[in-house]
Amino acid sequence: MNEQTIRADGLELATQSFGNPAHPPMLLIMGGMASMLWWPDGFCRRLAARGRFVIRYDQRDTGLSSKFAPGRPGYGFEDAVDDVFRLLDGYGLSAAHVVGFSMGGMIGQGAALTRPERVLSLTVISSTPIGMDRSQLPKSGEAWLQHMAVEVDWSDRAATVAYEVEDARLIAGTAYGFDESGTRAFVEKDFDRSGGYLNATNHIVLLRGGELWRGRLGDLRAPLLVIHGTADPVFPMEHGVQLSGAVAGARLMKLEGGGHELHPGHWDRIVEAIAEHTGSKRGVDRR
Repeated sequence: MNEQTIRADGLELATQSFGNPAHPPMLLIMGGMASMLWWPDGFCRRLAARGRFVIRYDQRDTGLSSKFAPGRPGYGFEDAVDDVFRLLDGYGLSAAHVVGFSMGGMIGQGAALTRPERVLSLTVISSTPIGMDRSQLPKSGEAWLQHMAVEVDWSDRAATVAYEVEDARLIAGTAYGFDESGTRAFVEKDFDRSGGYLNATNHIVLLRGGELWRGRLGDLRAPLLVIHGTADPVFPMEHGVQLSGAVAGARLMKLEGGGHELHPGHWDRIVEAIAEHTGSKRGVDRR
């Protein structure tokens, strides 16, 4: 694993890469309030072992990347989309395969619509379509919504860790048991590395984004793979169905009992599907 900080337009975006830089590049975009560590090391190494040069990064206000004033970030969804291209430029890449989880999947859709020539393929995991009327889709689970409404003292490490562990439990699927001790150890490590999660609450503004692409999802030209758990309580399965149905030629893979998570029990299927989806012989120029 190699680390690199991309500096552009006054921003610092922390990144890590896995695999051979000569292999087809793949950019991983994590969801809201989550640093790049939520793409587990083992998952990234499995993708790299399939002949991909895998890059993950801390979005603004997470991990080691630039932080902004809580509640006054001064940026929006479109800026998060532009960060994709800043990262590609920083690595000297004309294009890459893009894989996005949850909010990262929304950002990936925006990137593929904004600069289609720079997105070789798109994989969207546990997410929802942008630019479409989602009013008829099922809402998030009531237990999780009630948890989200709880006020958190983000300056209190113990309280924050407890809150995040409970959040992970509530969005876990039914196919496998929930590893509470392992989750707690991970959250503690991520919290300490990030310097806390208060800044990451700025991502609430990103979840309201996507209006710029209203009605345009059908124009998406990057080959699309949608991966979605059937027990996802954040974006229920119908969100993945609507997204895949809106794009010609898209493929939908259902993870039976999968939640809003990257559970190790599903890694083999997910990695195999992504490797197959990104197996195009198209090359990529390095600038």
